[in-house]
Amino acid sequence: MKSSDTGEEQAALIRGWHNPLRDLNSKNISAGVIASTLGMTGPPILILEAAANGGYTHAETIGWVFAVYFFGGVLSIFLPLLYRMPITCANSLSGIAFLATASPHFTYNEMTGGFLLSGILIFLIGITGAFTFIMKLFPREVIAAMLAGLVTSYVIRMITSIEVMPLVGVSALASYFLLMKWGRRIPPVVGAIVVALLVLFLTEGVHFPNGDLPFAWPDLVQPEFSWMQLFTLAIPLCLMILSNDAVPAIGALETYKYKPPTKQIITMSGITSMVVALFGGQSANVAGMMTAVSAEDGAGEKHKRYIASAVSGVMLLLFGIFASKTVPFMQALPVAAAALVGGFALIGVLGSSLHTAFSDSRYRFSAIFAFVIAMSPLSFFHISAPVWALIVGAIIAKTIEHEKPPA
Repeated sequence: MKSSDTGEEQAALIRGWHNPLRDLNSKNISAGVIASTLGMTGPPILILEAAANGGYTHAETIGWVFAVYFFGGVLSIFLPLLYRMPITCANSLSGIAFLATASPHFTYNEMTGGFLLSGILIFLIGITGAFTFIMKLFPREVIAAMLAGLVTSYVIRMITSIEVMPLVGVSALASYFLLMKWGRRIPPVVGAIVVALLVLFLTEGVHFPNGDLPFAWPDLVQPEFSWMQLFTLAIPLCLMILSNDAVPAIGALETYKYKPPTKQIITMSGITSMVVALFGGQSANVAGMMTAVSAEDGAGEKHKRYIASAVSGVMLLLFGIFASKTVPFMQALPVAAAALVGGFALIGVLGSSLHTAFSDSRYRFSAIFAFVIAMSPLSFFHISAPVWALIVGAIIAKTIEHEKPPA
């Protein structure tokens, strides 16, 4: 979808100084807070799981959280102020879910090398304008099916956790359905997670760390490289960021009649992801769902909605700065509670991925194989199941189903 009435106005705003503080209002501030809450609830839990699966130290885990939130926040402030559009940035939720399966196969320094290679790939795709061409190599249906298979286990764990914590789980689930039916401004996933945490704190004995937690800045990480990282870590992570974050974000902006600078958005996502990798984080990129929240009509006047993205960026930046304080508290959550939070964060991803994967009958069998393989514990040559799902699904799509007309 293209806009016919915003280009000149946006160009003028970019050319001339305009004090963004004058555009602050209750609607774009609240939209920014809601968008940042999406980014600060489920993803950190998944980062902790990925770090635990890889056996990473406490300091390495803090560095990971700091990097993705601090630089994601910086990017979410810079791009909206530059283009006067609600381009909200964070880190890739689907990418973190994938890394939870990959981290056991790599050391922290090797993971960092893979993150850096992924950022380089995103930058090259953005600067060359090869976004559309790259996405055609792997049908979107196959990528979506792989992601659906990957996150299904998290949603299943959410359901089984309700048995362990019935009061917490049922309260969160009821909140999710109520907000889905009648909630207008608050995303159901945010409401469910907030209610789950509130009921948990009121009813369960959560033991937080004692004593004063020292404030710590993360150190630079020395990346290590190999061909294995490129094919089993960097390329899959790059594809997930582009297909599950960049595509929805750009689509949301176009839906609300903006003209997003696609090439520049992807290029900057690549640059910041490279910087983030040097501190041990996987990415800092445009965020699909958070951009949709910031760009919708509920965020206020159209030419002021960019403030929502900037507000979200400030919140994420602060969350990153205080990672050394917040990570221990998240680690103190019971296992079942963490599973609830992670499952609710990914339930929307599961639904949208299943819809994308199986809505086009041309790639039905490639999507089925990608979905089932990604769900399995398959691991050959230190290559995790999601990567095999992409490989097998793409081969079937290109060799068997390529010429099949849509039903």
